[in-house]
Amino acid sequence: MIRIAELKLPLAAVPYHPENHTEFPPTEKLTQLASERLGIPAQAIASLHVHKRSFDARKSALLAVYIVDVTLADEALHAQLLAKFADDSHVNPTPDMAWKPAGQAPADLAERPVVVGFGPCGIFAALVLAQMGFKPIVLERGKQVRERTKDTWGLWRKRELTPESNVQFGEGGAGTFSDGKLYSQIKDPRHLGRKVMTEFVEHGAPPEILYAAHPHIGTFKLVKVVEGIREEIIRLGGEIRFEQRVTDVVIDAAPHGEDVQRQLTALQVLNQATGESYTLPARHAVMALGHSSRDTFAMFYERGVAMEAKPFSVGFRIEHPQSVIDRARWGKDAGHPLLGAADYKLVHHAKNGRAVYSFCMCPGGTVVAATSEPERVVTNGMSQYSRAERNANAGMVCAITPEDYPQDAESFAWAFGGKTYGVEKLPKGEHHPLSGIVLQRQLESRAYALGGRNYSAPGQLVGDFVAGNPSTEFGAVQPSYKPGISLGDLHQALPAYAIEAMREALPAFGKKIRGYDMADAVLTGVETRTSSPVKIGRGADFQSDNTRGLYPAGEGASYAGGILSAGVDGIKVGEAVACDILGLPVPSSGARGSGGAL
Repeated sequence: MIRIAELKLPLAAVPYHPENHTEFPPTEKLTQLASERLGIPAQAIASLHVHKRSFDARKSALLAVYIVDVTLADEALHAQLLAKFADDSHVNPTPDMAWKPAGQAPADLAERPVVVGFGPCGIFAALVLAQMGFKPIVLERGKQVRERTKDTWGLWRKRELTPESNVQFGEGGAGTFSDGKLYSQIKDPRHLGRKVMTEFVEHGAPPEILYAAHPHIGTFKLVKVVEGIREEIIRLGGEIRFEQRVTDVVIDAAPHGEDVQRQLTALQVLNQATGESYTLPARHAVMALGHSSRDTFAMFYERGVAMEAKPFSVGFRIEHPQSVIDRARWGKDAGHPLLGAADYKLVHHAKNGRAVYSFCMCPGGTVVAATSEPERVVTNGMSQYSRAERNANAGMVCAITPEDYPQDAESFAWAFGGKTYGVEKLPKGEHHPLSGIVLQRQLESRAYALGGRNYSAPGQLVGDFVAGNPSTEFGAVQPSYKPGISLGDLHQALPAYAIEAMREALPAFGKKIRGYDMADAVLTGVETRTSSPVKIGRGADFQSDNTRGLYPAGEGASYAGGILSAGVDGIKVGEAVACDILGLPVPSSGARGSGGAL
């Protein structure tokens, strides 16, 4: 097949059935465009398949833009056309996007690998291991997704937090309560993202995620998909244990030349349903922890696992009427059912050197309470598949670095229940690996206090925020955050440099998206879990830099940023585990640079 990019049609030429919200590929029109592009008769094209569809709204006449794969009636013509268009980046051979197992477990498998965490990364690590016959054991500290959903609603509706079952912890990971975005900026030469998407569709996701340029799935549909993949892993011999929290790792250290060889041998596990602890032998463990497993990060530090503090971002959620964003992005075509709710992506480099940018934009969604720790407030965004809620929301965040994190013993003792983890002994200028967690907890505790100490979040109108005045009542924008918002002054919620940069960014964003800086738009604080505050180092074999058998993976270890990139990383790490057990080389293209755009 031949892949052709940049075939464009007017929006009106795309068939759409409004009653059942079904889009039909304009095959006849695309076949004609493809034939013209290749310089061959339309009859020479035996079939055409839409690989990707996006929209170009840069001009007044909005266009649908397609990438298609064509099969020729005369196979001999295939090579001739590819040679003719060898210098054309828009005409290429269709790549083989099928996933191929790295190996197969022997019938007498002596060891079952362990996967810790059952978010997107853990799900796909476990799935590929199961598909290769390794019968993985999955340990998930939270509950099954439907029980977890009930506990999450307990915070939103009743102000009752369940620390081990919430937006952050449980089957499906943090991505379950999000917009369910299924796109990423990672480099993916092996097309592993296609494997992720295909598995989603096979387990109940809408087929259009395979061709939409910015696909999403939404919370309710993702729940069913996660349950389906769980059942597939079990059918293939895997075992999934819920409410099982890893409390320690057992590492054997032995001399190895001039160095010491550290090898994982077991995990200490707490069964949170019974209160009993047990030891699980494990020489290969995928650590797909998620970015909020702060107790596990601290445990790794205590056990000498190589890790470092890394940059992340802090800020607020901002809400606008979705109609404002639609008009700004789609112009006269706003409201067209095929376009749906518009999204956006913004960045501003402030005069004080800070970058402010939009994060995790949720069209037609809601702002949700996302804490996993008592007496702390954290926000996140969520959308259903329909994206039909009245407001658009996104994180509006300021980039920070380890230079901004607390490095004093008093702050560490406050954040870690009296433990300082040796921060007082660090040479000046060094950054403690856990220091980002200290800052997160400081800001989340401050937000809890500003919100009234009942899990309400502090909020402020954009106009008042820019002017430096406390807010006292809502205007045209009614916020969606549950359990509620306490209006006031958000300048106390973040460091001064972040407030300064965000105040400067708002009018700048208003020039890019008309209405973005509208006075009645609502800011809700705080957004602190944009990405992991630590990076757990790993090598080309995907194992920890200093502990064999320990495989840092996904968003928690800083190798992914979102559902798709986390799933891709899970596939890579699952393959690496299988290859190590079988004594095979790890498939190429996926060492240190495998993380997603955060």
